[in-house]
Amino acid sequence: MSDKKTLIINGKEVEFTDEPNLLEVIRKAGFNVPTFCYRPDLTQYGACRMCVVEVEYPNGRTIINSSCTMPPEANIKVKTNTERTRRIRKTVLELLLANHDRECTTCDKSGKCELQQYAEEYGIKDVSKYVQLRKDRYLPIDDSNPSIVRDPNKCILCGACVRACAEFQGHAVLGFANRGSKTVVQPIAGKPLGSVDCVFCGQCQAVCPTGALTIKNEVNPVWSLITDPNKKVAAQIAPSVRVAIGEEFGLEPGANTIGLINAALKEIGFDLVFDTNFSADLTIMEEAHEFVERVSKGENLPLFTSCCPAWVRYLELQHPDMLNHLSSCKSPQGMLSMVLRELVPKYFEGFTPENLNIVSIMPCTAKKAEAKREQLQKDGKYETDYVLTTQELAKMIKSAGIDFKSLEPVEGDSPFAQYTGAGTIFGASGGVAEAAVRTAYEFVTGEPLSDLDIKGMRGVDKNHRCKDVEIDIKGTKVKVRVVSTLKEAEKSLQEIKNGTADFHMLEVMACPGGCINGGGQPRSCDDTHIKEKRAQGLYKEDSELQYRRSNDNPDIKKLYAEYLEAPGSHKAHELLHTAYEDKFKGSYKDVVKA
Repeated sequence: MSDKKTLIINGKEVEFTDEPNLLEVIRKAGFNVPTFCYRPDLTQYGACRMCVVEVEYPNGRTIINSSCTMPPEANIKVKTNTERTRRIRKTVLELLLANHDRECTTCDKSGKCELQQYAEEYGIKDVSKYVQLRKDRYLPIDDSNPSIVRDPNKCILCGACVRACAEFQGHAVLGFANRGSKTVVQPIAGKPLGSVDCVFCGQCQAVCPTGALTIKNEVNPVWSLITDPNKKVAAQIAPSVRVAIGEEFGLEPGANTIGLINAALKEIGFDLVFDTNFSADLTIMEEAHEFVERVSKGENLPLFTSCCPAWVRYLELQHPDMLNHLSSCKSPQGMLSMVLRELVPKYFEGFTPENLNIVSIMPCTAKKAEAKREQLQKDGKYETDYVLTTQELAKMIKSAGIDFKSLEPVEGDSPFAQYTGAGTIFGASGGVAEAAVRTAYEFVTGEPLSDLDIKGMRGVDKNHRCKDVEIDIKGTKVKVRVVSTLKEAEKSLQEIKNGTADFHMLEVMACPGGCINGGGQPRSCDDTHIKEKRAQGLYKEDSELQYRRSNDNPDIKKLYAEYLEAPGSHKAHELLHTAYEDKFKGSYKDVVKA
């Protein structure tokens, strides 16, 4: 007798195993139903009721239920598109639209808004039969946050942002307030989003189905720089942008488009284009040196990686007593901007410290806030002038009338053009630690690591956001921990405080899966496989490059020989390292004294 469990979906027999809900079985079978509140990486919520289906039990009883909250059952018959389910969904949409600010043409998510999409699919043109409550209680737009803009008039109360903040970052920055028709989602105590302990990761806006939460757009000021004849503009491009931006132009996730990005930036009018992979290699040179030094002295271990600005801010806000563990290395963005500020005027004619402007293209909304850190400025000028996310760059390319897919690939500008596979994999969770180990091993032993593919550090999913890998460095056992999301990082911090931690390095990326799933990337919240494909694209490039260890990069060697002297030198510290700030609200020092 077979143990196979099956049910019928729209007349088709479908087998199911451990799917968490009926919705996942429906999608696996090739059917779909609309959702607002459901996200595969978040807990089931059942708020929006858009995913209702008609379920018939073997005894003939028929019910209407939300498929995201219902577990699959054997022998039931499911219909996803009946007269009743369509009527319910249409009513839900009409009520949401009646209570929604419908200025779609000026909304940053126009064209990608799920409410807009479903309204069109269900043919909704008129909601005048409902009283538009929103007209009588317009709420102000909150743009106080350096990375995220909040428009409460476009919120549909799906709760996805609240859950993302709590379940990914362990925060309660956003929550529900009031009751009934006055219910809103807002920051704690009704404060502006820029006045609470937001870490700027952007995962809230990544899961928002409407324009209630959007990326703070800096496209217009960048256009102003490019079109100003008295300005020179250099761009730097982060590792994970190359495997995601193609999705905005119909390419497969994971397709490496770095040559097309370089070409598009030149077409737009950028004077110079550089790859942040170069400074990722530079970061590894400094961080590996720092790590080896700490291990030899037995001080301030475990070493925390410092590339993720959301993680840095989290420590400053929540655990300032542990900032001594954080690597003093700037992020690759900060390092490259500083190198360009110092050296571009020396290498390129017509460029001066006064006319040079630097724009970074990042997968991360928190990089916008990082660029405005007081510690990352020199002579009163920020090292990075503006940060554009992957989404913003795609908008620039489209508005410039560029056919992205038909461009001829272009190389980045020298002398900072070469990068290694170690720099490339920075974009995936585990990549920074893997790159550091590749170089640290050689720093200690004088010999290259025999197998550069440390696969135990790679790949995280909803159930595996923490990985421990032990490396044998000529008899010395070094344990590296890789965690994804700040909620997972908090567990490791408590282990350290409790004295039970046995790892020597802790890599933290705030976004699930790392920068490939950053808050500024094309939206992928309904397809968990997209993150995997993006990561695979980075590891594929790593495997194909001539150099795969940061210390093998010829341009890095030249930079040290001609300018920086050596990893950890006084000059390197002056340009490539930074300091951190106790931002604990209240008096952390008084708590310690007490």
